[in-house]
Amino acid sequence: MLTYKIHLLRHGLTRANLEGRYIGRTDLPLCPEGRAQLEKLRDTCEYPWAERVYASPLLRARQTAELLYPGRPLEPLDKLRELDFGAFENRTITDLEQDPAFRAWIAAPAGAAPPQGESAAALLGRAVEAVAYIFARMMEERVTSVAVVTHGALIMNLLAAMGLPEREAVRWNAGPGEGYTLLLSAQMWMRDQKFEVYEQIPYPSGQGDNSDE
Repeated sequence: MLTYKIHLLRHGLTRANLEGRYIGRTDLPLCPEGRAQLEKLRDTCEYPWAERVYASPLLRARQTAELLYPGRPLEPLDKLRELDFGAFENRTITDLEQDPAFRAWIAAPAGAAPPQGESAAALLGRAVEAVAYIFARMMEERVTSVAVVTHGALIMNLLAAMGLPEREAVRWNAGPGEGYTLLLSAQMWMRDQKFEVYEQIPYPSGQGDNSDE
């Protein structure tokens, strides 16, 4: 049975990340510190081989993909974009803690949307659609290893809902330039819409799995 690998990675840091801002739809580039951090990871660790790369259309994700996988075919997918934080977009955590609407959102049942924003359920729905599209392309074209550069909230929600072993979303947190390798088979996907979370990436230098090269 053929096994497919999707290497799911979080983008690098932006200035807003360093300032503690809620950034979703806002299209920011990598900051110098974020680029330097990714370059250090790339030079001191090993990223898994990928025949092609998919990314969120937001600049920070596309720049990360181009830095970590230079020269690989890159396809932006709108469904891979970050959660839309609506009225809380581009505001600092310190500022938001004084906002009754933010406190109400934090206290609301899981999955509630921020004012004028997007719910976690909507985020998960399009994340699943993105994975389904990528996996269908992989099976059709006999491509067994791809990289996907996206955002932290999408990674956590997707893995909490569909990943094995089962874990709550916060336990699937990934640092900038880091993520997880997903193993998929046609049978598991069609029957259960699940995948195995195989390992964390990148690997320490000299310990990478480059068997697909």
